[in-house]
Amino acid sequence: MKPSEIKKLPASRALLYATGLDKAQIDNPLIAIVYSQNYICPGHLHLDELADYVAKGVTEAGGTPVKMNVGVGVCDGIAMGHDGMKYSLLSRELNADCVETMIRSHSVFDGAVFIPACDKNNPGYLMAVARLNLPSICVTAGPMKPGYSKDKKLDVIDSFAARAQYATGKITEEEYEDIVRNACPGPGSCAGLFTANSMACVTEALGLSLPGCATAHATDDKKKEIAERSGKRIIGIVEEGLLARDIMTREAFENAFAVDMAIGASTNTVLHIPAIAKEAGYKFDLDRINEISQKTPNLVRLSPAKVGNIKYEMEDFDRAGGVPAVIKELFSERLIYDTETVAGRLSDLLQHVKILDNDIIRPIDNPYSKTGGIAVLKGSLAPNGCVIKESGIDPSVPKIFEGSAKVFESEEEATAYINANKAKRGQVLIIRYEGPAGGPGMREMLYPTSAISGTGLDKDVALITDGRFSGGTSGICIGHVEPEAYKGGPLALVEDGDRIRIDLVNRKLDLLVRQQELNKRKNTWKRIEKEVTTGSVLENYRKRIMSD
Repeated sequence: MKPSEIKKLPASRALLYATGLDKAQIDNPLIAIVYSQNYICPGHLHLDELADYVAKGVTEAGGTPVKMNVGVGVCDGIAMGHDGMKYSLLSRELNADCVETMIRSHSVFDGAVFIPACDKNNPGYLMAVARLNLPSICVTAGPMKPGYSKDKKLDVIDSFAARAQYATGKITEEEYEDIVRNACPGPGSCAGLFTANSMACVTEALGLSLPGCATAHATDDKKKEIAERSGKRIIGIVEEGLLARDIMTREAFENAFAVDMAIGASTNTVLHIPAIAKEAGYKFDLDRINEISQKTPNLVRLSPAKVGNIKYEMEDFDRAGGVPAVIKELFSERLIYDTETVAGRLSDLLQHVKILDNDIIRPIDNPYSKTGGIAVLKGSLAPNGCVIKESGIDPSVPKIFEGSAKVFESEEEATAYINANKAKRGQVLIIRYEGPAGGPGMREMLYPTSAISGTGLDKDVALITDGRFSGGTSGICIGHVEPEAYKGGPLALVEDGDRIRIDLVNRKLDLLVRQQELNKRKNTWKRIEKEVTTGSVLENYRKRIMSD
């Protein structure tokens, strides 16, 4: 049944009256405003206010807003470094399922405005957008402003690095406390190009949010104005009959990957974009992602990457022109398709767009690199692939890095080793049994990577894991190794002292051990089981991963 028919059913109408709506409001287009307000995650602190601005826009355009607090907003920074992080990735599916349940069960909505915020909430909402296929628009919640300590610009990554610096005597306790106190000054998703802000840029590149939305800061008037305009625009989208999948085409996903590579976004986008595309009916494997990366120049380097000694944040990206300026550069070389967006045809939106600061967004004829910021590697250590944020590696690091393995069976073991100042130049730290099934939950691991950086070894020590990294990770860090150790992949067979070669030129990751020796190890290999509570969401998640 259509929403207009469901609204006429007697029980539906009676209960809609019970919510406080009158006849005219019920008969107007009903617009769901979907967000997940909470007071533990800074990226979600202000969502009620943004929802109010969206609702104002909907009302002014002749619709009826219906706010609903749906889904989960995990703060990955708070969840990091302990078992809480095991719940983060699975919350993506939880978000998608919750939104689908609320919208489909009532089915009275003519359209929806989504206000996605932090790391897994955003892709979960986008998965729901594709599933529901309603007239839809997104208002991404916006970045946090950077903090300051002694005139030095800070973001959350500085607090992670400060822990290792303090543990190894590089800074005093007073300096440590000052950094931690001031790194995150208020609402919004952490200030650099980490996973939440990367996914906001992806949302804009897909065409699902108004131009400039991704980089408009959480507390800026610009964000509130975009929220109100989005509320007005959803009524036009409903009247035009423009459905979400009319925008979420294969070409739009190709655009999203291209922008992803051009800005050097979080490696987690390689998990999320294919999952969203799958809900819309498209498949993108690692080989296709690598093809896009190989032809897309890297134009932007934001924190956690640095340009020399300068660290640019999202506020700098916004000032320089944001996502539209990057798209304009890619479009000029036909690296972007002319797709439909919530604001109109892409080519029409680019007419007056330009780069406002060439130090922050490089012109396409002067990129940081000729290939994208994210690379997919394959080889004997990762037969099915793994991911590295190439734009986060210092340019002085050799393109072929070979080192000696030091193996850890958990994140905690590796972090303690690094903080104890035991890591040595030329080592390749292996963290295994942290994958989707092995963890379970595929934890993000910013503490060990930040510890490497904090101790000044990010040019000399590599880290490889079947888990994943925060968008805040930089350095020679490789994640998402497949098959994971829990499934008996080659990572499970690595021993201390084995030689490992990382070849960024040929995009290969190899374990330099003879096959005869590996076969011998395989015959005696026993899986390490990390216990989870029977019947828990973690146990169910592991079972689903193992059945894939």
